[in-house]
Amino acid sequence: MSEVTVIIPARWASTRFPGKPLVNLRGKPLVQHVWERANRAKRVGRVIIATDDMRIAEAAFDFGAEVALTSPKHPTGTDRLAEVAGKLKSAAIILNVQGDEPDIAPSTIDRLVGALQDDPGLGMVTAANPVTDLADVQNPHVVKVVTDLAGRALYFSRSVIPHDRDGHRGIRYLRHQGIYGYRRKVLLAFVKWKPTPLEQAEKLEQLRALEHGIAIGVIVVRRGSVGVDVPGDVAKAERALRK
Repeated sequence: MSEVTVIIPARWASTRFPGKPLVNLRGKPLVQHVWERANRAKRVGRVIIATDDMRIAEAAFDFGAEVALTSPKHPTGTDRLAEVAGKLKSAAIILNVQGDEPDIAPSTIDRLVGALQDDPGLGMVTAANPVTDLADVQNPHVVKVVTDLAGRALYFSRSVIPHDRDGHRGIRYLRHQGIYGYRRKVLLAFVKWKPTPLEQAEKLEQLRALEHGIAIGVIVVRRGSVGVDVPGDVAKAERALRK
């Protein structure tokens, strides 16, 4: 457990929802729900909230979290993650748990850790869940993933993959979830690589890893967690937490 660290990137300046990490959900800041879920994972030794904003840091201190203050210049949450991971030399496995998914399952976090511990050939691991709604399958905002027979990612796309040419029934579509586990050395290498052609085309950061030959394991879970992207998602998240 001591080698496994969860880092929760949290920033104030979201263009679609400024101050999102501190929005009140059932009496607690959004980021506190995520922190509590991560702390319930059995295979995690340490949970850190990474932020560049003192309002978030002070709130996190109030509910007892460990906080890492990071540069405000990072273009992505992954870069923020890597800044913290670079100082955690004893952490072999780093998990990026998004700060806007308050009902993330602790068991999903544990399964990601287990996949990296059990398969030394994996550099990264992520999660996906089956999706059957055709509108979601065709929605470019819903990222799909296809895997090989061993459960490793072949490709991520905003397009419909796989393409069911002959209309066969039983095709499984997988919705990618934005949670990642990294071997620390892979994460630190990843942020040094320039954006790659497929990544730039699809606007999907994980394609950079595939284009560099990094094996990404995909853990399939029954359902996805509810994310809070815009103010209208707050009520949906509260319903999920009540369940």
